[in-house]
Amino acid sequence: MVHLYYGGGKGKTTAALGLAVRAAGNGWRVVIVQFLKGRRTGELAALETLGAVVLRGKAGGRFVAQMTAVQRTETRAICDAHFTRARELCAGSSAPVLLVLDEICAAYRSALVDTGAVDAFLAAVPERVEVVLTGREPPEGFFARADYVTEMRCVRHPFDAGVAARAGVEF
Repeated sequence: MVHLYYGGGKGKTTAALGLAVRAAGNGWRVVIVQFLKGRRTGELAALETLGAVVLRGKAGGRFVAQMTAVQRTETRAICDAHFTRARELCAGSSAPVLLVLDEICAAYRSALVDTGAVDAFLAAVPERVEVVLTGREPPEGFFARADYVTEMRCVRHPFDAGVAARAGVEF
């Protein structure tokens, strides 16, 4: 089945990684791809101790709109390589697998991942694989493919009052 966690509010990645903890606790193989994030976080460190495979984007990267052409090319290569590796890891297991594609919506919309490969994968997700898609603005096709759709909406966030991201809460 396919889960879609989207919207402008906090909690998309948090929800996806909470599901990853649940899956790992039940003996599932967990694979997490963070397409546009490279920072080490507490939840990923904990998931790695549970055996999750985590494939991160480039550390210290820029927002897509701020990337130069060279940075976009480098980021595309990393995203494509991680997506290919994730598909291989899913295919190489007979046990249930949870695959989290974090920030896939932005990577897809910005052509920083092979959209044809993503579409083909989502059209034929193996029955034993549960897929989570996260991001602010999903392509229309993601809504059509998802079995679960959850919108995260921001009502209030400390960042708007100048509070920086805090270890243990935001990362």
